[in-house]
Amino acid sequence: MALAAAGVQHTVRAYEHADGEQDFGGEAARELGVDPARVFKTLVLDLGNGRDLGVAVVPVAGKLDLKAAATALGVKKVALADRQLAAQRTGYVPGGISPLGQRKALPTAVDESALALPTIFVSGGRRGLDVELAGADLVALTRAAVAPLAAP
Repeated sequence: MALAAAGVQHTVRAYEHADGEQDFGGEAARELGVDPARVFKTLVLDLGNGRDLGVAVVPVAGKLDLKAAATALGVKKVALADRQLAAQRTGYVPGGISPLGQRKALPTAVDESALALPTIFVSGGRRGLDVELAGADLVALTRAAVAPLAAP
């Protein structure tokens, strides 16, 4: 795993994903028994032209501020990417898209709240698998911009 190779302290946490469950982040928080503020979702974004993609990593309990994400990623406007395109480009299934280990690393922005917590949880690349790591390590590994991305 890339995290181990990079010497990043982390813990892989698996849980039983329920078929039909669509609130993937909420399910992860419940099944892992952690505060939803510590579980982050990976949203793949269209960077305004239909072909370039980026990633926003925000707490599952919040919503993404699209304008803030655009600013953090250095573009005029963003929208949620098509799910099939997101899966194709990242190599992961929706609901299991990880900000780490994508086929080709996408420009990434991480909500600033990730740095205020001792550790956070992000998808480990499939439904029912999360990785716990320090927010600062996620930012370093993904070369992410840090910004207030969660909508009030």
